[in-house]
Parts: sequence; C-alpha cells; structure tokens
Amino acid sequence: MRLLGGKADDARLQRAAWVARCVGRGTSAPLRPEDISALATTLNRHTVPRGAVAYGGDHHRPGVWIVRSGQLELSAGTGSGRAVVQILRGGDVDGDIQLLLDLPMPYTARALDDVELLHLEREDFERLLATSLPIARRWLSSVAERLNTSHMRILGLLGRTLTQQTAQLLLDEATDGAITVPQRTLAAMLGVRRPSLNKVLKELEKDRLITLGYSAIAIVDEKGLTRRAG
Repeated sequence: MRLLGGKADDARLQRAAWVARCVGRGTSAPLRPEDISALATTLNRHTVPRGAVAYGGDHHRPGVWIVRSGQLELSAGTGSGRAVVQILRGGDVDGDIQLLLDLPMPYTARALDDVELLHLEREDFERLLATSLPIARRWLSSVAERLNTSHMRILGLLGRTLTQQTAQLLLDEATDGAITVPQRTLAAMLGVRRPSLNKVLKELEKDRLITLGYSAIAIVDEKGLTRRAG
C-alpha cells in the first residue's frame, strides 16, 4: 500500500495521525454525561494550564482521558519534525484503545488553553468494564465504530486519484467546515510529499471548493468537494 511508503518520520507521523482518528468523539464517545456523573468518585480530576503537557511522551500515565473543557493538541515528533495530528475538545475520550491493546501512546497531548481533564486509572477502567455491563457494551460498540470508521477511510483512499483522495480526506477531517490539521500531516496520511498535496489543494481552491488559510483549510463548497471525491 502506498500509504505505508515514504520516510521513517512520515511513517511514524502517519501511524500517529491514524491512531488519533480513533478518539471517541461526539456520538461515538463511550461515556455519556450521566455516566461521568455516576463515576464521579472513580474519576480523577486534573487541571492543565495552557502550554503544559497533559499526557503522552515522558508525562504519560496509562488510563482513559476525558476532556471536560478546553482544547488539547495531539502532536507527534519533536523539533522541526513535530506535527499536529488532532485537536481534542470537550467530551472527547482518548487512551482507551491503547489501554485495551496494551499499545504505547503515539503522540503527546498539550493544552492549547486551560484544560480540565478526567482520568480513569487502568485498574478502575478494567473494574468498570467488568462490573457494569451497560457501559461495557457501549464501550465495545464505541471502539468497534471508531476502528471501523478508520478502516473504511483507508479503504476509501485505495484506487482513487490523488485529487479524489485529498477531497475525501478533507471531508473526513473537517470540523464545522474547517480542517485545522497541518498540511504536513495530511500529506503523510496520504503517503505523498507536501508539494504534491499543495498542488492539489491549489487546484481545489482555484475551483472555489476550498480556501487555504494560514492555520486552517476552509471548505467553501461541500457538495462540490464531495463530487470531486468521487
């Protein structure tokens, strides 16, 4: 698969980016507000000041992390090779898949503003799944849904032109009509060089489907971009 090509740094970035796609978000989040209230005595509350590392890297604590308020930036790599792979917001759940599969955290979570987090320790997580059948079933469904979505995204890229792949990836990554993931990360996810991606993005902008900004890509014509994705 061409998705696995490229430099070693790009391959690591690609893996981190695709793992970040498996964060529990919105309707796929395994815990509902009432679940969080019921777990108040089990969940540990943490406040992370702007700019500080919340988890991952040398600061990682195994367990499940739930964002109550604020925004977390997930990034992979260091120095000039550092790239943002995802932004987490209130209600997002992270760390559960790595915990279930006993995998290392492939990125570092840093607070973009003052963040409030809830942390479920490994032992408490395992106890929760063992003693609460409704939550365990919902959690299993959440994980299956997220993994299936990631799997279908990969399959959806195969056999398409780079323009079609780019259009589909932009649609997948958009939040409120904007893509905040850097172009370097998008290029790594597609397995291409950034200049090749930038050329396609310029063409899409010329056709008035998107606009390219300093820190985000805005979708101008979602229906047109969908048609371009094939």
